[in-house]
Amino acid sequence: MSVAAACGLITITTDFGHQGPFVGVMKGAILRRFPAARLVDLTHEILVHWPAEAGFWLSRAYRYFPDGTVHVAVVDPGVGTARHIVAVAAGGHFFLAPDNGLLAPVVAAAPGAQIVRVSPAALTRLHLPRPSATFHGRDIFAPLAAELAAGNCALEALGDAVASLVPSWVDEPSVEPRSVSGVVIAIDHFGNLITNIDAGLIERFRLPLVHAGHHALPLQRTYGDSRPGEYLALVNSFGVIEVACAEGSAAEGLGLNRGAPVIVRDRTDQP
Repeated sequence: MSVAAACGLITITTDFGHQGPFVGVMKGAILRRFPAARLVDLTHEILVHWPAEAGFWLSRAYRYFPDGTVHVAVVDPGVGTARHIVAVAAGGHFFLAPDNGLLAPVVAAAPGAQIVRVSPAALTRLHLPRPSATFHGRDIFAPLAAELAAGNCALEALGDAVASLVPSWVDEPSVEPRSVSGVVIAIDHFGNLITNIDAGLIERFRLPLVHAGHHALPLQRTYGDSRPGEYLALVNSFGVIEVACAEGSAAEGLGLNRGAPVIVRDRTDQP
């Protein structure tokens, strides 16, 4: 498989939030090793301790960046334990994350992905200091991202190739003859419920009806096609089904959270 050359750009995805110095210190650790790095915050508002949401966003967002970008994602409830760290080359990009299911969606969507399990020997060769037991984002992921982005380190030099990753914590949508079932995978700033159901999975339905929180919602084109306060479903800008409330919060109004089931059926073929 051909691997793109690193382009010096690094995206960062975490569940750190913005309280405290953690995001800034992680950036500082990158820039200390690679001062010319260009850094982009993808998001730091991932639900804490839930790698599935980080993997969902990363698998749908990385394509908007130049080939050779390094994407480092730290949602790591197992930090300091025996869990592995993996480096992946997929779709012309590089990825660094704990092997806890986070990168499973990326690899699933990129045939021929190259997966390397980072070894202690590689960390020693790169002169990483002894890491903290609780902040591998600063002590391991940031330096590795810097070395990859600077072109100082080939992916295969980081450890041994492996054939698979820990699977995602969330199953792929279930596709049945009369329905597609998925879950709410993320909630955005507006309270929109973003599902893991790709629009392509429901193309066969003539009049899709989205069932969520005891509501059956027709699929609309955009938010403004409903009156304020009305619930609706639509295909959002990332190509997945979303449940929204026009000028309101669907999450608050429907009382739904991440993991809530969502089912799409054809309105002309209801059970």
